[in-house]
Amino acid sequence: KLAPVRLLYKYRQKEYELNMIDTPGHVDFSYEVSRSLSSCEGAILLVDATQGIQAQTLAHGKLAQSLGLTIIPVLNKVDLPQARIEEVTADLSEVFGFLPDEILTISAKTGTGVENVLEKIITRIPAPQGEEKNRLRALIFDSIYDEHQGVIAYVKIVEGKIAIQEKERFHLKFLATKTENNFLEIGYFTPQRTVSSTLSTGEVGFIATGLKDPTQVRIGDTITIISKDYPLPANFSPLPGYQELKPMVYFGFFPKSGNDFERLKVALEKLHLNDSSFSYSPESSKALGHGFRLGFLGLLHGEIIKERLFREFNLDLIATTPNVEYQCLINNKIIEIKNIDDIPSIYTELREPWMKLVIFTPENYVGPIITLCQDKRAVMSDMIYHQQQHTQMHWEMPLSEMIVNFYDRLKSVSSGFANLDYSFSGFRKFDGKKLTVFINQEPVDALSVIVAKEKIDYFARVMAQKLKSIIDRQQFEVRIQIAHNGKILASETVSPFRKDVIQKLYGGDRTRKDKLLEAQKKGKKKMKQIGKISLPDDVFVSFYKI
Repeated sequence: KLAPVRLLYKYRQKEYELNMIDTPGHVDFSYEVSRSLSSCEGAILLVDATQGIQAQTLAHGKLAQSLGLTIIPVLNKVDLPQARIEEVTADLSEVFGFLPDEILTISAKTGTGVENVLEKIITRIPAPQGEEKNRLRALIFDSIYDEHQGVIAYVKIVEGKIAIQEKERFHLKFLATKTENNFLEIGYFTPQRTVSSTLSTGEVGFIATGLKDPTQVRIGDTITIISKDYPLPANFSPLPGYQELKPMVYFGFFPKSGNDFERLKVALEKLHLNDSSFSYSPESSKALGHGFRLGFLGLLHGEIIKERLFREFNLDLIATTPNVEYQCLINNKIIEIKNIDDIPSIYTELREPWMKLVIFTPENYVGPIITLCQDKRAVMSDMIYHQQQHTQMHWEMPLSEMIVNFYDRLKSVSSGFANLDYSFSGFRKFDGKKLTVFINQEPVDALSVIVAKEKIDYFARVMAQKLKSIIDRQQFEVRIQIAHNGKILASETVSPFRKDVIQKLYGGDRTRKDKLLEAQKKGKKKMKQIGKISLPDDVFVSFYKI
């Protein structure tokens, strides 16, 4: 995403201040979209004139409408020869109810129509509401950590104002965490951080809080100012803030070096400051040592956090196979399970999360997508045909099926044209079986998975074959076994390296060769007893694609 930015624009001899917040459109970041929309009075719904309405267009457009925002629909890339302006305009009118003359056309490349968009922002989107004379109420919509200035909160001033010359008289009060602290600096974005003397009602900017503990600043919290002679009234209410999202996908993150555990903890605290939509808690594994169990909104979200930990904090990590949260019903009590190894051996009922999917695809790919979804235990609820030969398909699918290679296969069967959006539907009863991986008769807990009963034999065979292709050959035989409740369902063997010990012999009695072969056999057996297998890092990632 781009940084927030303040833009000054002169319209009819009057200067206007526009505060813009950019947000990513990917489905995994719907939480960030909702945060940004909650901080605004209006939104620009930007649609590619060559691609038309996508699944994310529908989801984010409907969200903006539900929040009561003024929406300005804009078609971009109209300068391209393959732009389908009339068709996409008709679809926007049909899906969102826009009038055809409300939809603007621009080319961000050539600048055509951009001035018209800026004028519509001024004439159609209302100015922020709020009184500057009231006590400060600032909404935190994002934050970062600076080594020198501590936590820097990105805020929208909903009411009141804050001035740098008053930093000796007043200090900040965070209503959710009850934290109080002096502030160091305030300013706005151009898009670089630019220091200013005041921030007032309706403006978007930043406050350098000076706090060194990232947990004391929460996204969605309300900031105000207090002093000894300006106490907080008892009836002062915080802003609505944001609803905390529930993570959908869980990974185990383990440092390759055991000495990096504390560094990983500090890094997660700092990242959580900027992205509060993921959760983390410590856990330990027999195979991988000490690490953290992290919950994410989706696979892409998890991969980005892992990449940021590597780039920004130089942490080399092993990420385990992703799994979803399950629910176990025991004695009419629901227990939430975030790690497969925590599932009890005896329970009344196991439940898994299901998702509502919206897939947009050209009509000629409908058949292959239906086959793919049915293979993933999905159930179709609706199908709508649009004017530009695009189909909108509504499905319900188990999340555990969706995170295992579904997106890649969807792009493959549709030649890259299909796209999807999804939302949580609820938990449903699940007849799942746990598969445990044994390598040389030692269980590897980090590779355990739960699969549907009807797929258990197929999945066990594929897992064993996948592991055989990944694990490097050793000086001793490596036996791979996939088991359920002590019963071996699939088995593969990685053959050892073997030196030709009888190569130097030329003739003589057969017993001389047998003696050398027997000595080699004993050595291999001893090596197998004391040898350790080092699993490659991609063994966990490769399980996404089974």
